[in-house]
Amino acid sequence: MVSAAEQLASNLNFGAFAKAEDLKKRLWFTLIALLVYRFGTFIPIPGINPVAFAETFKQNSGGILGMVNLFAGGAIERMAIFALNIMPYISASIIMQLMSSVSPTLEALKKEGEQGRKQINQYTRYLTVALATFQAYGIAIGLEGSRASIGSVVIDPGWFFRISTVITLVGGTMFLMWLGEQITARGVGNGISLIIFAGIVAGLPSAIVGLFELTRTGAMSSVLLLALLALMLAVVAAIVFMERAQRRLLIQYPKRQVGNRMFQGEASHLPLKLNSSGVIPPIFASSLLLLPITAAQFMQGQGPEWLNSIVASLGRGQPLHILIYVALIVFFAFFYTAVVFNATDTADNLRKFGGFLPGIRPGAKTAEYIDYVLTRITVVGAIYLAVVCVLPEVLISYAAVPFYFGGTSLLIAVSVTMDTVAQVQSHLLAHQYEGLIKKAKLRGATRGRR
Repeated sequence: MVSAAEQLASNLNFGAFAKAEDLKKRLWFTLIALLVYRFGTFIPIPGINPVAFAETFKQNSGGILGMVNLFAGGAIERMAIFALNIMPYISASIIMQLMSSVSPTLEALKKEGEQGRKQINQYTRYLTVALATFQAYGIAIGLEGSRASIGSVVIDPGWFFRISTVITLVGGTMFLMWLGEQITARGVGNGISLIIFAGIVAGLPSAIVGLFELTRTGAMSSVLLLALLALMLAVVAAIVFMERAQRRLLIQYPKRQVGNRMFQGEASHLPLKLNSSGVIPPIFASSLLLLPITAAQFMQGQGPEWLNSIVASLGRGQPLHILIYVALIVFFAFFYTAVVFNATDTADNLRKFGGFLPGIRPGAKTAEYIDYVLTRITVVGAIYLAVVCVLPEVLISYAAVPFYFGGTSLLIAVSVTMDTVAQVQSHLLAHQYEGLIKKAKLRGATRGRR
């Protein structure tokens, strides 16, 4: 028998969308906010020679810098005010979540509910300013040391340029952080994820054109192009399948008596996603890989020897880069799953409402069993994330394909699209429920008057 929710979901159409005024306002707000972000990626920071910087960037775009530029939506390529993008905020969020697991003070704040969450968010913002300042100052120093064939990248080096660069880049990051929060609250979808998604998708058309241009000029064979397109379709299909995969635990509710009536026990399911952490592990892993070498990439070998060795070892496709990337993805897959899903709280809630897993004692035993199942499926989810993100990266590093076709970028694009569409469907579903409730109230009022 089809449930009422399923019937409503099947009836979602453009007519329902046309009547959902609140949803249309949210979509327009999201679109305008993303346009503002894209506009900011074309405003360069003051004091640099754009032609000289473009030449310098082209010389260094084959490594980590190309990945930074991908997530920044081309802002690095133009050294725009949003060049740091949202990455310092993501790095600060990682540090705060790790600290919340080891610091009793922060752990107590997490348990205080909404007030504690606001306080932790405030600490995250302070840490974002500190990280962004460090990175912006490193970029300013790196830009002053960069030279192209036509001259220096910085027109007038000195403290004025360094201070103005730090203020501009830090201000851009803080604005994007605020913009992401506004999209989450007043728009549709997760604001931070949508900003990264917009940066990736914005460069996709030019990357496709460039790919076909490589084939036309003979730099890439037609067979390799077809193989790459087939790989992309396979990766997208795998992402869609794995992101929808669930392990459902049967939950049984006992018989209960309400007044003189006896209600039969009901059966339900506890859905556990195969990849509960979503797109967070690759984003976190990329952010931590980019953090120590963002500024070092601009030094063009003029920094300390040990720093140059690290930059070279962490180049895209290098064994150390792949090893650390996989390790970080697996770590954050387990870590973020533990953050978003608490087996003990779930078991306690089941016991409060009289639910139980058949054959498992309520309480601690139920929590242990849920944690055991969740750990096993998270292993599969972590392997899936590592394979999807790393395998195309290895192939691309040896085939000289643009970064936009990497596994990480495809994972982010597909996952964010699926999450946003799911939220749109939820808004439409809620709007139809509201319409049914209003009709029921009107019918009840009409019958009362009769």
